[in-house]
Amino acid sequence: MTTTDVHGTPRPGSATQLHVSLAETATAHNYRPLPVVLASGQGSWLTDVDGRRYLDCLAGYSALNFGHGHPRLTAAAQEQLARLTLTSRAFHNDRLGPFCRDLAELAGMDLVLPMNTGAEAVETAIKVARKWGYERKGVAPDRATVIVADGNFHGRTTTIVSFSTDPVAREGFGPFTPGFRTVPYGDSVALAAAIDENTVAVLLEPIQGEAGVLIPPPGYLQAVRDVCTRENVLFIADEIQSGLGRTGTTFACDAEGVTPDVYVLGKALGGGIVPVSAVVSRHDVLDVIRPGSHGSTFGGNPLAAAVGHAVVELLRSGEYQARAAELGERLRGRLEDLVGQGAVAVRSRGLWAGIDLDPALMTGRQACMRLLDRRVLAKDTHGSTIRLAPPLVIEPDQLDWLCDQLGEALTLAGD
Repeated sequence: MTTTDVHGTPRPGSATQLHVSLAETATAHNYRPLPVVLASGQGSWLTDVDGRRYLDCLAGYSALNFGHGHPRLTAAAQEQLARLTLTSRAFHNDRLGPFCRDLAELAGMDLVLPMNTGAEAVETAIKVARKWGYERKGVAPDRATVIVADGNFHGRTTTIVSFSTDPVAREGFGPFTPGFRTVPYGDSVALAAAIDENTVAVLLEPIQGEAGVLIPPPGYLQAVRDVCTRENVLFIADEIQSGLGRTGTTFACDAEGVTPDVYVLGKALGGGIVPVSAVVSRHDVLDVIRPGSHGSTFGGNPLAAAVGHAVVELLRSGEYQARAAELGERLRGRLEDLVGQGAVAVRSRGLWAGIDLDPALMTGRQACMRLLDRRVLAKDTHGSTIRLAPPLVIEPDQLDWLCDQLGEALTLAGD
């Protein structure tokens, strides 16, 4: 028996109803979550307060790439919890150095600037790019510009929403921070035309996640790399969602053999346990940051560093990347079979997919409610699109079951 009625309202007297009511009363309404109240999780599965089990196909927007309760990650956290959790960066701690060394090596870079959230890391990358522009490129003071792509999602701070093209993210939050130019995503010619003597960086998602898992045309990332090299502009790759195994390679940029000047990382770097983010780059870029010019009380704390280091260790063998690539092919094939059966388009890379639905049949939200009734958790975006991002530990039979449930959810039977 479901814990909601046909309208998605929690059934009176259920534990779900009690928790949803409390949350609606006591929390600000900056989210519109599905009416499910989760209490525990293991691997790819979650259990709600009424005992119903669900397949997690969102994975915390890729923060849970390694699933819920991964034994090596929880062990690292538990061990560190008993030792030391915070020192601030006023002092050294014994977990930060090894974490940063090995993360830099994984990325083929020199240095790591640790932060907490993805938005903090993006803000940090913008600051680094501006300072690099003034000190290394010779841009006139306060004239630096950063090129971004339309449809972007890099976070929700005031500076970041200043260059968002989503009206919901921007409305009511002005005045906006200057210094950004927007070009069409996937158009390297427009990008090159937008660069001038004041351009210090190009900030892009190699795959746009919030926009619906939009994959740029082949050769685009290489073209961006070539333009940035030619014009002496930093290429900043926001791999907060796309990085760390999600797309079948360590970084989404790897699909074209491209190395940016700066990686912005987060989400999966914290293993779904603690918020961990980082800006990873070379000496000539990150050396512009000096004591007092940037910082964070919690950035690089011992607990975060211990968990982040364990994540890096999991990625070293390439096992999770290979698993995402192999299962991603299976997922793509099953999803493409749904085109014309309620879906009008499918985009996927590794274990990450965006499915555009026929808006005449249902909205993305309605599809996610149907999936919820079938014990699958997914998330809609931009009206008629749903996203799938199951943990990389999902089993092949679970992936098939997911696609079966999606196929049933997209039919009109039972309406």
